[in-house]
Amino acid sequence: MKRRTALITAGGTVLVAAGLVVAVPNLVHPGHLRHTDSRALASTISAKHPTPQSTPASGAAPSSRFNLADWELQLPTGPQGDPTTISPTALTGGYTNKDYFYLNQAGQMTFWAPENGVHTPHSQYGRSELRQMNPDGSLAEWKVTENHTLSATVAVPDVTKRVCVGQVHLGTGGPSTKVVTELFYDADGQITLGVAKSPDGGQTMYPLGTVALGQNWTYSITVDNHRLRVSVNGTESSYPIPASFDRYNVYFKAGSYNQSSSDSATNGARVEFSALSLT
Repeated sequence: MKRRTALITAGGTVLVAAGLVVAVPNLVHPGHLRHTDSRALASTISAKHPTPQSTPASGAAPSSRFNLADWELQLPTGPQGDPTTISPTALTGGYTNKDYFYLNQAGQMTFWAPENGVHTPHSQYGRSELRQMNPDGSLAEWKVTENHTLSATVAVPDVTKRVCVGQVHLGTGGPSTKVVTELFYDADGQITLGVAKSPDGGQTMYPLGTVALGQNWTYSITVDNHRLRVSVNGTESSYPIPASFDRYNVYFKAGSYNQSSSDSATNGARVEFSALSLT
C-alpha cells in the first residue's frame, strides 16, 4: 500500500505524495525518545572523538526537511554488537546528532559512520543508516513478488574505501541475515551494484558508472515481481531475483553503511541525502 505525505519546497509549502522528502524550514516537531533512544542520546552526545564535517551541521533536525515516519535509525554507537537505534517517533520528533546524523547547512540529511563504529553481530562494519519501518513503529517487511521502490539523491564527500548507500535486506522467513542487493560508492567515484546469488551469500558485482566525490547523483532501487530494477542518474538496469528468496520478507535501508573498519574515529564514510522517498 502506498502511503501519502507531504513535500514542501525550500521556499515554502507545497503538498505532494508518498514518503517523499519534506522541506519545512525551521520546523522541528516536539517528540519523545523511547527508553533505548534516551540512552542513545546520552551516549552520542558524550562521544569522545569529534568527527570531521565537510559541511557543518545547521542546528535544525533532519525531520525539519525530510519525512522520517517510515524509518528507524541505527547509529555506530552503544555496546559492541548492540548498536543504538532511534525510533520513528523520535526521528519525527526532532532527533539530531551532531556527529552521526544531522542536517547540514545545505539542507542535506547527513550520515557519518567512522571505521571504529559499533556494529551488529552479523557485520564487522559500523553504520549510520535508516531501516524501513511502518508508521506505527513496527518493522516493515514485504515479499520480492511485490512492487516497492526506494529513491534518493545523494552525494558522498568523504569515504575511505567503500560505502553502501542503499540496500534491500532480508528480514523474517528464514535463517539468513544477508541482502538481496547493495548499492556501493567507492573512494575513486565508482558506483557498483552487488546482487546476491542466493540467501546463503555471494554477490555478482555490476559497475553502474562514476561520479566525483561530493557530487550529487540519483538512484532508485525497485523490487518488482522477482525483478530488481536499479537506476543511477536515469540509466536503468534489470536483474532477476532467484526464487530462493521467495520465503523471505525484505525491507529497504539507506544511509552510510561503511565498508571498512579500524580503530580510527576520523576515517570512514559520510553520505549526504538531498532527497529520499519510498513508494
